[in-house]
Amino acid sequence: MSRKLFSLLAAGMLIGAFGAPAFAQDKGGGDNVQYKSKTVYDFDDDTVEGDLVRPDGEFVDTRKGAKHSSLIKIRENFIPEMIKSAEDI
Repeated sequence: MSRKLFSLLAAGMLIGAFGAPAFAQDKGGGDNVQYKSKTVYDFDDDTVEGDLVRPDGEFVDTRKGAKHSSLIKIRENFIPEMIKSAEDI
């Protein structure tokens, strides 16, 4: 009788130390999963505290863009040409 009790106790200790074996469960419902379109969390009675997390160092500016000369060139004889074309009409 003591051997049976000892073996049951030893088996219980092994299961407790290493855990019981896990077996997969069958899918009972299949595709009966329903999701809510909106989830609301209510924190009325709880105090929620937090800090704004920022970098401790200084901000690094990006390199400034290069300044290029304008690609639009104003023609020097534009106004005289406009006057001449108006006279031709």
